[in-house]
Order: sequence, then C-alpha cells, then structure tokens
Amino acid sequence: MALLTQWIPRRFNSIKLNSFITSTQLRNCFPRPGKTLLHEFAAQPRMSSDNFFLQWGFKTYRNSSIWNNSSQSTISIRQEINSAQNTMLPSVNEQSLKTQKLPNFDSELSLEGLDNVPPLSPLQPISEEEAVQIIADPPLPPVSFTLRDYVDHSETLQKLVLLGVDLSKIEKHPDAANCLLRMDFENDIKQILLFLKDLGIEDNQLGPFLTKNYAIFSEDLENLKTRVAYLQSKNFNKADITQMVRNAPFLLNFSVERLDNRLGFFQKELELSVKKIRDLVVRLPRLLTGSLEPVKENMKVYRLELGFKRNEIQHMITKIPKMLTINKRKLTETFDYVHNVMSIPHHVIVRFPQVFNTRLFKVKERHMFLTYLGRAQYDPAKPNYVSLDKLVSMPDEVFCEEIAKASVQDFENFLKTL
Repeated sequence: MALLTQWIPRRFNSIKLNSFITSTQLRNCFPRPGKTLLHEFAAQPRMSSDNFFLQWGFKTYRNSSIWNNSSQSTISIRQEINSAQNTMLPSVNEQSLKTQKLPNFDSELSLEGLDNVPPLSPLQPISEEEAVQIIADPPLPPVSFTLRDYVDHSETLQKLVLLGVDLSKIEKHPDAANCLLRMDFENDIKQILLFLKDLGIEDNQLGPFLTKNYAIFSEDLENLKTRVAYLQSKNFNKADITQMVRNAPFLLNFSVERLDNRLGFFQKELELSVKKIRDLVVRLPRLLTGSLEPVKENMKVYRLELGFKRNEIQHMITKIPKMLTINKRKLTETFDYVHNVMSIPHHVIVRFPQVFNTRLFKVKERHMFLTYLGRAQYDPAKPNYVSLDKLVSMPDEVFCEEIAKASVQDFENFLKTL
C-alpha cells in the first residue's frame, strides 16, 4: 500500500511535466493570425498521446483514493495503464510513416506557379543579333501637315493613289484630308467609284476627277442617282451627262432644285430655245456650277458698253459659250482694239466671235506685222481680205506663209523691234 502511495505522486509529477512540454509545443504549432494558407495547412495539430494520458491520469488519481484499501486495484491499474499505452500511444515507426504520407504542398504549388511565370521585362538587355531581328512599325504622328505620313497605314489612301488621285492637292484642305482618313474604302468609297464607272467615267479619268471633287465621297449615293435621273428627264442623254460630269466635276454635288433653277435662269436671261440651252450647257457645264454674277455682268456689257444687239449676242454665245464667263477687262480691251484700232465693224465681229477667246497680244503682233507689210485688209468686199478667223486661229508658220507672204524668221525679227 505504501508503495502504491509513493508511485502515484511520482507518476503524476512526470505526467504534469510531460503535459507542460507537450502544451508548449502545441502552442508553438498553432498558427498566428496573418499566416499564409500553406503554413496554416501544414501546421495542423494532432492530439498528442501525452496529452491524452494527462486527462486519463487525473481520472486515475481521483479513483486511487477510493480504491485505497484494495490490493487488487494496483494490478488492475497497471494493466489499464499498459493497455492504454498500447492502444493510444502510436509507435515511432507509425509516426514516421504518417509523417511521410503528408502531402508536400510546397512542391505542388511551386509547380502550379510555373504556369504563371511573368513575361520578360522590356528593359531586359538583349544581344545585337536579337535586336537586328526586331521589326517595329514607326508610330503614326498625332498631327501632320501631309497625308504622306499616313499612306502606309491607310488602305483607303493607298487605293486612291493607285487610281491617280493627287493627295498633295487634297491635303491643302485639312477638313477633306481628315475626312478621307476616317473613311473605309469598302463601305464609303467603293460604291461611289462603281457609280462613276457606270456613268461613263474612264479609269484614267477617275484620278483627276476625284482630285478636284473629293467631296463627292460625302454625298449620299441615292442623291447622286436622283440628280442623274433629273438630267435624263430634261432630255440629256448618257453621253451628254458623262461629258458634263467630266468637264464639271462638281455638277453632281448640286441638288435637283439648284440645277433646275440654273437651267431656268439661262432660258430666261438668254431667251434661247430649250434645245439651244441644252447644247450650251453640254458644251460649257460650268454654267450650272459656277457663279451667275459674271454672266449677268457680261450680258450688260455686250448690250450697254459694246453696243451689240440681242440677236447678235445670242449668235456669239451659241458659237463661243465661254463668252458668258469671260473676264470683263479682257472682253472690253479686245473689243476696243479690234473695233477701234483695226476698224472692224460689229457685224464682222459677230461672224468671228472667237477673237474674244484669243490672247490680245497675239492679235496685236499679227495685226502690226500685216500693217508693216501693207496687208492689214479686213473688209470682205476688197481684195487680199484677211478674215479674223485666220488671223487668230492659224499657227505662225501657216500665218506667215498664207497670210503675210513672209518667212517665220522675218516675223520673229519684226517682233524683236516691238
């Protein structure tokens, strides 16, 4: 009995020491807040056999005082202790096996991290051979005064250049240049080109046409077709419309109302028949697109300053439509020299109105040369008559041979004396 009393306190003290050490280890094993998921998972505690034995020891110590007078309790206690140790305390080999079976999450996560390796830094140095193989497109300038900087990057500009469009003239108009840069060739330009082709504009004529009338790309296709249909309703055939559009590229930019007003103005102002007005417009379609002020002013000059009659004016402008838009100063100076210096009357000038479409210095040089030779005779009723048509339309060689009866060298020598 005395032996049992001495053994239990000693055993209890050893249990308390072991439990204290095990508790300290457990506290160290528990993670502090803020640890990563990997460390928390790897430090998961397991219940120690010593800690279990501590709980069982307290129970045994309380029961030992009750069984103080029984000698058989000692044997049963020892048997229970041995059985508890055999059942609850794992062996060293079992612990090592369990430790070996724990997964190595560090290695698994490191392998998964290989897929998320960041790319190489652009500041990382490279060799000269690698640098030579790098091909980089030059950046587009944010602001430029020329379309040349954008041609290599714009399909629209490239195809317009192939068509013969002069971009150097378009870039003088910044708004038009910016508009072209924003356009898509397939959606915005191709349909206009097909329309012009159907209208009769040849491939070699598209470039000059679009260089002048680049604004046609901003026009609605249906509006363009409507204007062509209006001209056809006024008995302009397809060949006439093609010629008009070719010679006056901005014609189709005018609305139907404006075209109708222009045709009505000329019919009222010139007092010509519908057929003659149509022929006049086909030969000079700029009458429909240009300003009407020169026309109004020239009509007054012919009647009031130059003294032509209405029927004479009608005859001259149907032969030379450009007389409606000719510069007023040139008109008056030519008439003054031909009528007052050369003494040619009105009715003769009416027969040869092309004199107003000729450079004045050319008329002066030839008239002075004929006067020097004594051949300046413009009266059709007299011999050696020289018509105004031959005077202004013949080249120098033919003029000297047929009219002046002199050589070209003589004519050139005379011009040096002026």
